[in-house]
Amino acid sequence: MLMDGKVGLIMGLANKFSIAYGISESLRKAGARLVFTSQTEYFKSKISEIAADFGGHEVILCDVSQDGDIERAFDSVVSAIGKIDFIVHSIAFSDKDELTGKYYNTTRANFLNAMNISCYSFTETCRHAKNILNEGGSIVTLTYYGSEKVVPNYNVMALAKAALETSVRYLAEDLGEFGIRVNAISAGPIKTLAASGVGEFSRILSYDRQRSPLRRNVTQQDIGDACTFLASDMSAGITGEILHVDCGTNIIGVKFDDSKS
Repeated sequence: MLMDGKVGLIMGLANKFSIAYGISESLRKAGARLVFTSQTEYFKSKISEIAADFGGHEVILCDVSQDGDIERAFDSVVSAIGKIDFIVHSIAFSDKDELTGKYYNTTRANFLNAMNISCYSFTETCRHAKNILNEGGSIVTLTYYGSEKVVPNYNVMALAKAALETSVRYLAEDLGEFGIRVNAISAGPIKTLAASGVGEFSRILSYDRQRSPLRRNVTQQDIGDACTFLASDMSAGITGEILHVDCGTNIIGVKFDDSKS
């Protein structure tokens, strides 16, 4: 029971097909107690049903796009259960209509919103983390290979993830003095509700499956187990890192080559 006695906060659980669900499942199996955030009351009822699968843990309202909401949510967590040991940030957003076509057609409004929710929310999370995490705590966020190479139809999300990865390194330096580690997992393409908004995503899955060294796509369990490792004391000497969990697809470029399809 790698996480026995550990308590953590999961930010961004959406449904049973989300990456955050796979992470929660792995952490729970390893013995962790989990608390969840929800953007709205509507989603809170749905997330509460999922949380029941993990032992009926609390769901705290937190709209990361609103000033002060993260701090208020963290205060609620501390009031309810005391300090915790890890935070998982699995939050990103872009208007799906802008995840097709040319990147230069990205609107200013969507660019700023994508950066705010996908990147700045992590910065704000880390700013308040020192008030909620025990010493030796761990913070993990989720990124994607589109931050490094051109991936069809990923567009503004690639910019947001690149900013997020740079933030991980700076935040690791900032929080190191408090004994808090900050890392990211770069997950390979995986079928989720959020990913369905990316144009031709099924084609990306097929492409990666055929060309990855392991000849398969990454799974929820793969990502969940990697996150459990980063949240645990087993990774006590690791911070400021981007851990690729993608079956090796980052070895090969993902721009489609129809001559090999």
